[in-house]
Amino acid sequence: MQMIKTAVVGASGYTGMELLRLLLMHPNAQLCCVTSRQYAGESLASVFPRFAKADGSALTFIQPEAKLIKDSGAEIAFLALPHGVAAEYATALLELGIKVIDLSADFRLNDQQVYEEFYGTPHPAPELLQQAVYGMPELQGRSEAIREAQLVASPGCYPTSIILPLVPLLEAGLIDPQSIVTCSMSGVSGAGKSSNVLFSFCEANESVRAYSVPKHRHLSEIEQELGIAAGTPVTMSFTPHLVPTHNGICTTTSALLTGDASKISEVLEKAYADKPFVRLLGENNPADTKNVTRTNFIDIGWAVDQRTGRVLLYSAEDNLGKGAASQAVQSFNLMAGLEEQAGLHNL
Repeated sequence: MQMIKTAVVGASGYTGMELLRLLLMHPNAQLCCVTSRQYAGESLASVFPRFAKADGSALTFIQPEAKLIKDSGAEIAFLALPHGVAAEYATALLELGIKVIDLSADFRLNDQQVYEEFYGTPHPAPELLQQAVYGMPELQGRSEAIREAQLVASPGCYPTSIILPLVPLLEAGLIDPQSIVTCSMSGVSGAGKSSNVLFSFCEANESVRAYSVPKHRHLSEIEQELGIAAGTPVTMSFTPHLVPTHNGICTTTSALLTGDASKISEVLEKAYADKPFVRLLGENNPADTKNVTRTNFIDIGWAVDQRTGRVLLYSAEDNLGKGAASQAVQSFNLMAGLEEQAGLHNL
C-alpha cells in the first residue's frame, strides 16, 4: 500500500487537531512530523489524550523548523498556522522539495493588493501567489490543477459554504452577480483557540451575534472566486454570525433570479453529479449542520421566492471539516495520486 510521509505544522489548534485525527486514521498517510512551539518534546497522546494508543500517537512534537521537518522525511506538509506566519514556512519547505497545503489565507488570493487591503499588511511572499492553486476540488478544472500543484491554498470555511452553491448558477447566468446577499452562522471553534473574551463560554453560550462587519476578511476570496465564475467582478454583502455550538456552519444566500428558475436543479445536478462530497438536498430543503459535522460533506438545498424574484441557497458544512481540515486532506489525496475519498469516508 502506498504510504505518504506527512507533516502537520502548527498541530495544536482546533484545525490542527482535526487534521491529526484524520491523518492518524488515513490508510495512506504516515504521520512523521508534528510541530508546536508550546508542546515541543511532548507526545501526541499526552497533549491529546483522545489519540492515546492510536497508531502514531507516540510521535513527539518538535520545533517548527524547516530543516527538522525535512529531516523527518515528510513529502507533504500541512500548514495549520495563522496568516502572515504560514508564508515563511511555505517558502522554506517548497525550497526543500516538500509539497505544501496551506490552511491559512496567505495564498488564497491572486492579487497581493487585495491581500493587503483585507489583511492590513504587505503580502509576505508575493512571488508564490501565481504558483498556488486554490484548493476547492469541486470547481471546474480545479482537481486537475491540485493534482499537479506544489502549493495548495486550502479555502476558508465561510467561502466553501458560499462559493459552492453559487458558482454553478453564476456560470449558467441564472442570477445577477451584483445582487448576492449572504448570512452565515458558525460555531465558536471557527475563531480558533483565541484568548478573546468574546469567545469565552460565558460570552458565547446562549447568545447569537454578528461579528467582523461589514467587511469580513473571507470576502476577499469569496468575491475572487465568484468573479471568476461570473466573468465579471463581484461585490456582495456578507454577514457572519457566531452561534453557541462547537462546530458547523449554516449559510443562507440569496440573489436576484435572471434566468429560468426551472433550470436551477438541472444546473446544480450537472455541476456536482460526480462530486463525492457535495450532497444536493433538492428544492425547498434547507441544510442542517447536524448532518455534516465531523464529515467532509457539504449539503446544499435551494428555493425560489416568487414574491421577490430571488433564489435562496442553503448550505451546511463542518467548519473544521469541509471548511478546513478534511477539505485539505481531500487535496492531499489528489496531490498524492490517491483516491479522492481516501480516509474521508466517515459519516
